[in-house]
Amino acid sequence: MENFAQFWNYGLFTLPGGAELKVSQLVLTLAVVVGGLLLGHWLQKLLGRALGARKVNPNAVLTIQRLVFYFILVLVFVTALAMLHIPITALAFISGAVAIGVGFGAQNVINNLISGWILMSERPVRIGDFIEIDDHKGVVESIGNRSTQIRRVDGVHMLVPNSHMLERMVVNWTLHDLRIRTMVRVGVAYGSPVRRVAELLEQIVSGEKGVLKDPPPLVVFEDFGDSALVFDAFFWAEVGGERELRVIRSEIRMRITELFEQEGIVIAFPQRDVHLDTSRPLEIQLKRED
Repeated sequence: MENFAQFWNYGLFTLPGGAELKVSQLVLTLAVVVGGLLLGHWLQKLLGRALGARKVNPNAVLTIQRLVFYFILVLVFVTALAMLHIPITALAFISGAVAIGVGFGAQNVINNLISGWILMSERPVRIGDFIEIDDHKGVVESIGNRSTQIRRVDGVHMLVPNSHMLERMVVNWTLHDLRIRTMVRVGVAYGSPVRRVAELLEQIVSGEKGVLKDPPPLVVFEDFGDSALVFDAFFWAEVGGERELRVIRSEIRMRITELFEQEGIVIAFPQRDVHLDTSRPLEIQLKRED
């Protein structure tokens, strides 16, 4: 026990202020730091479960978790300095030098960290939003310290640096609401009753359960095409992403095919008329392939 007491109270070195740093202080300080970090992670998970059970907005939950963790981190740092008898003012010069070094060596990390806080405070992109960035579409699953995790429509996960979410063009389909306007285009053969076609299209689109009644669908006779009379049916739908929108358009197209067939209206396809000059004899040659 005497040997342990000597080791426990053994002085490692003397600090500038005259205080002696002992083994016991160093061991207890390390224990406090490790325990504080573990406590911070545990509180993060506990808050996430508790607030999630109360159905709090996931973005608010993430912000609260971050604030609590960083608050505990600061308390642990201050407590560790106090246990080592190191005044905070003594770190002023060192922290300034470290800040300069970190500023030059970790610009991207700091940029992404600050961008993450901007994303959580201004909330141009939130957890659960369906977004489009650099020709990729997907749902935001989490906003981390360095990157934002996006699950693409094909199930692949993307990690996008937070700075890219602020510096690049991001299309947020669900920023304010889930209402999206889209259209279905169809071409009918020349000679078809155009007003009847417009009535049928409006009836089909209005009857689809995923289409909103307000504003009402709009059918437009768009153009005289090369091989068809072109009609566009515009409508609004309340969806959470592109997949639901494709399903609605698919159902409308199938209904158009069925109803037009019943009405005897032909959906046009590319056609070419070939005219032969019969004012003079035609020369026909037959070639045999060996």
